[in-house]
Amino acid sequence: MEIIDVMKEISKEPAISDLHLTGKTKPIIRNNGKLEYYEDYPEKLGVNEVKEIAKDFMNQREWEIFLDKGEVDFSYSVPGYCRYRVNAYKQRGSVSLALRIIPQEIPTIDELGLPQILKKLSMQRKGLILCTGPTGSGKSTTLASMLNVINQNKPSHIITLEDPIEYLHSHNKSIIHQREVGFDTTSFANGLRAALRQDPDVILVGEMRDLETISIALEASETGHLVLATLHTNDAPSTVERIIDVFPAHQQQQVRIQLASSISGIISQQLLPSADNKSRVAALEILIATSAVRNIIREGKTHQLVSAMQTGGKYGMIMMNNYLVDLYKQGKIAYEEAVRRSDDPEYVKKKISGER
Repeated sequence: MEIIDVMKEISKEPAISDLHLTGKTKPIIRNNGKLEYYEDYPEKLGVNEVKEIAKDFMNQREWEIFLDKGEVDFSYSVPGYCRYRVNAYKQRGSVSLALRIIPQEIPTIDELGLPQILKKLSMQRKGLILCTGPTGSGKSTTLASMLNVINQNKPSHIITLEDPIEYLHSHNKSIIHQREVGFDTTSFANGLRAALRQDPDVILVGEMRDLETISIALEASETGHLVLATLHTNDAPSTVERIIDVFPAHQQQQVRIQLASSISGIISQQLLPSADNKSRVAALEILIATSAVRNIIREGKTHQLVSAMQTGGKYGMIMMNNYLVDLYKQGKIAYEEAVRRSDDPEYVKKKISGER
């Protein structure tokens, strides 16, 4: 059995999200969030074997970057099966690979079981939409499904900045240009600055990593563009604070005003094993930028955002704890998982048992 055969087989299993290749051990998969050996592989991988696999997967430029820096991100396609987002890295003098599965087809919001409010957010003319959560929580998939809504319903010019490119989009009602950081542009900030001169309607920023990128993204969302981006934060209040704290103290009040006027919504999510352990389910928390929410951000009272979400159900706002309870009641996740993934387990237990 070749590694390509493993990659083909695991791409058919919705519960498997990642593949790890490292010397002196069998391939390792992440199945429903848990690491386990791929037992069908006949033997342990050799150190040189992994190095050769890595070299075969990369083009010459990527290999040179890898040799120079010790790590590199790139994408790799298995035609007819799927794409992989790959990170190759050196460890203890040898080579290892971490591969994230990216399905061939872009799933729809309905197929993912996501709230319908995401369709409404997608169709906005301008503003800033942030999708947040830890690594591997499905942020890229959620944003890809939202871009798909735009692409199928509205004539727009969409520019994506990704590192590396994950889902491949085709032109439909919109035209989509996908740019890869390190290949098509030198950085998110440079690509984003250039995007403003490329007549975009919608800009996707794979990750807002630094002050310059965040600053340009805010400017773009203020000047009539719809900007979608990701951040590695866990909830809406911490997302707002992360953006503000990136800036020097003397600029922070101005940034609060900018963010308050441009933000459209914040989607915080995590991925959970399904009740039958055959797939994974997204749990979401959604903040919609109502006038009350904008005032809270403008005045620096981000601790009040939780209360705004609790009372904002009619606007499409959702609390993570309530979403977990609903997933359990729909039979999509186990009771233990709903409690474990909550930041208020007692609340979840009471809601599930029917107590008030």
